[in-house]
Amino acid sequence: MKNILIITYWSFNDALIQTYTLPYVDLIRKQLPPGSRIFLVSLEKDDSVLTGKRKQSITDNLDQRGISWYPFQYYPLGIGAAFLWIQILLKLARLIRSQKIDVIHCWATLAGALGYLLSKITGKPLVIDSYEPHAEAMVENGTWPRGSIAFRILFDLEKRQTRRASHLIAATAGMKAYALKKYDCAIDQLFVKPACVDLELFDIQRRKNPALLAELGLTDKLVCVYAGKFGGIYQDKEVFDFLAAAQSHWGKKFGVLLLTGHTSSEIHSWCSASGLNPDIVVTRFVDHRGIPDYIGLGDFAITPVKPVATKRYCTPIKDGEYWAMGLPVVIPAGISDDSDIIREHSIGAVLDEFNTAAYQEALKTIDLILAIPNVERVQRIRNVAHQYRRFGIAELVYRGIYSGEPGD
Repeated sequence: MKNILIITYWSFNDALIQTYTLPYVDLIRKQLPPGSRIFLVSLEKDDSVLTGKRKQSITDNLDQRGISWYPFQYYPLGIGAAFLWIQILLKLARLIRSQKIDVIHCWATLAGALGYLLSKITGKPLVIDSYEPHAEAMVENGTWPRGSIAFRILFDLEKRQTRRASHLIAATAGMKAYALKKYDCAIDQLFVKPACVDLELFDIQRRKNPALLAELGLTDKLVCVYAGKFGGIYQDKEVFDFLAAAQSHWGKKFGVLLLTGHTSSEIHSWCSASGLNPDIVVTRFVDHRGIPDYIGLGDFAITPVKPVATKRYCTPIKDGEYWAMGLPVVIPAGISDDSDIIREHSIGAVLDEFNTAAYQEALKTIDLILAIPNVERVQRIRNVAHQYRRFGIAELVYRGIYSGEPGD
């Protein structure tokens, strides 16, 4: 028997738990001996999840999967919330002892900060999953000043996690060099696990649903699709400048599908600033289970992650989903391993600059890819998803950590 405490820094209904954590938790559970149990910690921003029928429904569902759920109220970083975080720390320390937890497994370095402290208190081994820079990323996207207390604390805790963790699971192999340069820590073994995709859910048979195309007014359109947010770690003005260039390039046959929670007024404001006709833009907010049907309406997709230094070590979830649906992708240079994969396999366009000339060159590249016969093109791109994003990659990693068998 082996019991695992899994700590996240997100709310249970957040896509980062639903699509970026729970599928892997199920894979971890498969590697554990009979009688083992997983204890999952989430930090809830919505109080309604913490009580009543909603909480019971989640609890029952997870219990059937061998997972015990421990939701806590989320508190933003700050001096005023420090005593509340101490209470959470003490509760989890008691949980580790009472439930005979063997390993503390944390998702990303924010959760890893809590995991590090628990590991020091209890002496339990620490695993950091989705290991990538967070403190420097917060500076690069303008959220924290480099001299802020929040940055200094988290950066120091990232160093300490790196030194203490028995296993580190990164999105890219480049984190080994980053850790040596930034944290002065040589990592003996680094497991690499990108954001994997459910190739059964994201099935090319779900492409170009005629009824859905008609409903959205996209029949016979050349559709650019994007699923995600604008602002923060994502570009905004550059995206709409690119889409305006695409409208000029393809004219009336071009359409845009944005799967996002942004309001119509926000979208119209960006369109107006870039000279993009808002009438060609369709916006929908879609549950993750329905995302494949909507992504599948696209002819190509965009991944507008800001090309700051730390994004070399991230793992855009959407790229694997786009590839699984056979879509070529337009992406900035220097994003994870994905920009290099797209160049190497000629399955999209990589933007080295953000200007009209670069956009026009990317659009010509997309034209060339779309000229490839549909079945051949779609299958070739999906093969890339299978090579780089199948869940079997993650399964090998967790087998190496929890079953004692060689990982990837």
